[in-house]
Amino acid sequence: MPELPEVETVRRGLNQLTLNQEITGGDVLLKRTIAYPFSVDEFLTGIKGSAISTWHRRGKYLLAELTPSPSLPHSVRLSAHGEALTPSSSSSPSSPSSPSSPLNGGLGVHLRMTGQLLWLHQDEPLHKHTRVRLFFRDQRELRFVDQRTFGQMWWVPPGVPPESIITSLARLAVDPFSPEFTVEYLALKVRNRRRPIKTALLDQSVVAGLGNIYADEALFLSGVLPETLCIDLQPEQIERLRSSIIQVLEASIQAGGTTFSNFLNVKGINGNYGGVAWVYNRAGEPCRVCGTAIARTRLAGRSSHYCVQCQR
Repeated sequence: MPELPEVETVRRGLNQLTLNQEITGGDVLLKRTIAYPFSVDEFLTGIKGSAISTWHRRGKYLLAELTPSPSLPHSVRLSAHGEALTPSSSSSPSSPSSPSSPLNGGLGVHLRMTGQLLWLHQDEPLHKHTRVRLFFRDQRELRFVDQRTFGQMWWVPPGVPPESIITSLARLAVDPFSPEFTVEYLALKVRNRRRPIKTALLDQSVVAGLGNIYADEALFLSGVLPETLCIDLQPEQIERLRSSIIQVLEASIQAGGTTFSNFLNVKGINGNYGGVAWVYNRAGEPCRVCGTAIARTRLAGRSSHYCVQCQR
């Protein structure tokens, strides 16, 4: 599953390639990919005639701000079929979600296990796992490809908080790159918990965006065994762990994320962090620090990789 570095890599690519260009249409090939609205036509109507002003990341979620396209009058939006909608087309022109209102809603995306957002020419052959196509001017498109079909997209109407549509956003903890992610914050989150620290780090209500790969990597860098109970962590271990989380996420972002199976950036390029990973997916290989064979176990149904010599 794409984790914070992969999603951040995608966000940066989208901000380089997709901004301030009119969305002229779309095609939904798998209806259940659209989590909101429940009507595909309403989803396409909501985004057509708009432009993306910027992409944000919250945990593993991507959120785009939509504004009226510079090429369209602010009072004009497009129907699901591409026709212009004018104020007379709406029974309530003053409503913020009516077709005649300026478009300033949002677009949410979660890649889940195998989702990819690819920026392509519209004449590129369709991958068999293509689920949604968003068409832009100049014959470009943003294509959502998802083999396992767990990925989702949302249109957030104007004036509506994203958390009321993408309800899991409200349960997210602070981001590791937030000033709020302090040693004191992490200590408070794990204090008195009788569960392994590895399991706690995968909990998005503890820290947002961290997943199996980077939890293993951060625990190695901090010298903490994944099976260590939260309640047994010493203050210096928590301090090292917070620092290690940030360090490993920054390193992976610089490497363009990790590709072990499906992850590609928006240009279709693999991430390179896997080649320098400390422990993840390296069971039986020598530790890069001490040479001891990397061990592998399972915690809460997930693989955990660690060095018995470097982690205590």
